[in-house]
Amino acid sequence: MNTTSRRLCQSLLLASAVLCTLPVLAQEARKVSPQQLYNYWIRLNTKVQVNMPNSGKNLLKPGCVAVSYLIGSDGVPLHVKVQKVVPASDLGPAAASAVTNFRYGPSLSNRSHNPVATYYVVPFNSPDDKAARDKLMAPCALPGYNQG
Repeated sequence: MNTTSRRLCQSLLLASAVLCTLPVLAQEARKVSPQQLYNYWIRLNTKVQVNMPNSGKNLLKPGCVAVSYLIGSDGVPLHVKVQKVVPASDLGPAAASAVTNFRYGPSLSNRSHNPVATYYVVPFNSPDDKAARDKLMAPCALPGYNQG
């Protein structure tokens, strides 16, 4: 085989390999609401380290931060991103640091360790009363995550 034929053959093999992987790369992880996450992943740690700021805007005001992320096949959060902060404050990085330290194990129905996208609402300075806490956290709910 001459050099030109060999290069053409290698190029065709490379192109076919890329085309075969495109569907896998194009797939998005299933978006799962926080209320349904237990069907896929179970958080293993109940306490996490949080990097709290020493000073900033509205640090002592009751509020919430919605943080989206992907739970990878190893149970570690990836692509952690602050999506919503209510009311506006400097607590977004603190909430992201908490979520980054979450660790998950697969549920019995997720033995294949399928990654899922979800979000977590971190309350700050929230009231002890459940109804008041739920009302405080409601504005941080993110649309687009299935409920079932």
